Amino acid sequence: MSTVQSAPVYKISPASGGHGLSLSESAARRLAGLGDAEGHAVMLRVAVDGGGCSGFQYRFELVQNAEADDIRIEADGQAALVDPVSLPFLKGSEIAFVDELAGMQFVVRNPNASSSCGCGVSFSI
Repeated sequence: MSTVQSAPVYKISPASGGHGLSLSESAARRLAGLGDAEGHAVMLRVAVDGGGCSGFQYRFELVQNAEADDIRIEADGQAALVDPVSLPFLKGSEIAFVDELAGMQFVVRNPNASSSCGCGVSFSI
C-alpha cells in the first residue's frame, strides 16, 4: 500500500487574512471515491496555466505526492494541492465537484474571474 507524501497543511479562512481556499464536501467525497477505486489515497492538484479561450485555464490532476512548496487544502480527510504560482489566481476560490447534465467534473468557483468560457475550464481576470 502506498502512502501519500505530506505537504504543509494550511487551515486558511477569509477571516484570517489568508487565501480563503476551500475544498467542498462534494470534492472531498469524489476524491475519497477515486482513492477507493485506485486502492490508494489520491490528492487533487489544481493549477492555473496560461491559455484557453479566456486567457487562463484550470488544470486538474490526481497525484499521490505533494511538491515541497505546495499549499494543501483539506476537507473531510481529503486534500487538494495548489502551487505558489497559481495561488494568487485562486484566492478565495472553492474547489468543488459537480454532477450535472453536461457531465461530472471538478470545478473552481473563482470570485476573481471576470468571465469564463461555457465549459468553465478557462477564465479571465
